[in-house]
Amino acid sequence: MRVFHSDRYAVPLPEGHRFPMEKYRLLREALLARGILSPACLLEAPRVDRTDLERVHTARYLDAFFGGTLTDAELRRLGFPWSPLLVDNARASVGGTLAAARAALEDGFGANLAGGTHHAFPDHGEGFCVFNDIAVAIRVLQAEGAIQRAVVVDLDVHQGNGTAATFAGDASVFTFSMHGEHNFPFRKQPSHLDLGLEDGTGDAEYLALLETHLPHVLESARADLLFFQAGVDPLEEDTLGRLSLTHAGLRERDLRVLNAARERGLPVVLTLGGGYAKPLTPSLEAHVGTYVAACSLFR
Repeated sequence: MRVFHSDRYAVPLPEGHRFPMEKYRLLREALLARGILSPACLLEAPRVDRTDLERVHTARYLDAFFGGTLTDAELRRLGFPWSPLLVDNARASVGGTLAAARAALEDGFGANLAGGTHHAFPDHGEGFCVFNDIAVAIRVLQAEGAIQRAVVVDLDVHQGNGTAATFAGDASVFTFSMHGEHNFPFRKQPSHLDLGLEDGTGDAEYLALLETHLPHVLESARADLLFFQAGVDPLEEDTLGRLSLTHAGLRERDLRVLNAARERGLPVVLTLGGGYAKPLTPSLEAHVGTYVAACSLFR
């Protein structure tokens, strides 16, 4: 099992910033300390090349981001202050998902302890997402002939609007998003299948919907590779989630997605996605739970 990390590019954020940048390091340390992953499993993520980013993102946006010339409005939409370290962080986040996808094609499973930046559009970043790592990985692998078709199972509590927009009208990539209907982004983009959940949705309803629709998603996609955006912000304790899943419910969610892929012989790429509990401990525990589930099936 190969798992890629990039927490050495920890971006300095203003006091009180709501994004938990430290969770990447804390999760890696927790997985090692508990023996869930061995040091041999953990590999530093490479930084993606601009030529690969150009398969999804526009030249204007890339020029502005790399050059540090994004407007104040663009930076507000992104949610991060610009810095050279943010450039390295964003490149490594994408590079980690691309490397994990290559590992998955060889081993059946690969993971990134970052990534899942599904709010990034081809021409702008938003919602703490600079580049769309899943979209870039898919386009690079398609261009190389490594895959023809992909499926994105996005179970972060926030709709994957950037991913949906990137693959709109593209029959080679099936996008499935199951999210809070009344949560950010407030202007949704149509995925191939969207399930919008009411505030307060709990384990039973959530898992029943997943059980109903996931087989159809995988059958319709006819994919060579599955990208699982496994955000843990549906957790009841999450400050940005508004759903009411328990830790047990999230573990069952993860097992159902991963086992469905395994039963079909479908390689899986796992990306981290959101988790915003305060204090951070419940989110970290939920992310750890995702890796416990993955190890139980793929290691």
